Amino acid sequence: MTTYVLRRLGALAALLVALSGLLFVLRRSSSGDPVRALVGANASQEAIARARADLGLDQPLTVQYGHYLAGLVRGDLGTSYRTRRPVGEDIAAFGPPTLELVAAAFVVALVLALLFAVSSILRWPGAVVFRAVLQVGAAAPTFLLAIGGIVLFSAVLGWLPSGGRGTPGDPVDQALHLLLPALALGIAPALALGRVLRSSLLTTLAADHVRTARAKGLGEAATLRRHVLRNSAGPALSMAGLQLGFMLAGVLVVENVFTWNGLGSYLASSIPVDDYPAIAGVTLVLGATYVVVNAVVDVLQALADPRTSA
Repeated sequence: MTTYVLRRLGALAALLVALSGLLFVLRRSSSGDPVRALVGANASQEAIARARADLGLDQPLTVQYGHYLAGLVRGDLGTSYRTRRPVGEDIAAFGPPTLELVAAAFVVALVLALLFAVSSILRWPGAVVFRAVLQVGAAAPTFLLAIGGIVLFSAVLGWLPSGGRGTPGDPVDQALHLLLPALALGIAPALALGRVLRSSLLTTLAADHVRTARAKGLGEAATLRRHVLRNSAGPALSMAGLQLGFMLAGVLVVENVFTWNGLGSYLASSIPVDDYPAIAGVTLVLGATYVVVNAVVDVLQALADPRTSA
């Protein structure tokens, strides 16, 4: 297990370096001029040359990339052209709302996926209707699902607020504001996870040790809980890591639909003004989060089934 974890850490470091290299290349190949964006279009040639030297853009690309990597290690993601603040500070300010939304959506996805898989196997009453609703919801694009949720649950039924994060200090109001965007973001991953988990459960239910447990008189629900769920978790864990990437992409859209003041709104404000440090910083943070979470998922999968680490 130790060797496997070390291999995953090495692969994680390589992926992060590759991601930073890709962002560096995209920045250098961009048609926008970061110096002009920083000092202004009407700046003199002397001011432009001075700013270029201050930014290190007059040095060879290999040296620039080395400085870029060293800055990333220190947590220096550059300075936003739009806010004039360090990108790291902006991400620290806008990141928690996004993290809150993704975490809530992930919990929603896990709960719905478990209900989808278990209800179909145990044949709960109303399970067919529940699965049909989930499948219809997951078939819609995330932005359309978000808009439809606002129309139905806010405008028509009046059950949930249409946007914002709620009143500070009021956890009930904040939870109500969180529920609708979390559902919009978590329904599609829930279906993908539920299908994989259901297939894995059905495979495990056909195993010899499960038939032995049934022969000893253990009920279906108890058999599922004691002998099936853990042995079926591996494929679902792998799918969970993949679906997190879907959520990290979808959260940027959902935040703008629900006026959720997180990284999505920060990025949406940065793109029209070519604020490349902000765009690259958000991309790097989201990409690194996805890579790290998938590495953790691989380790958890190995713990659930040690054969996968062989």
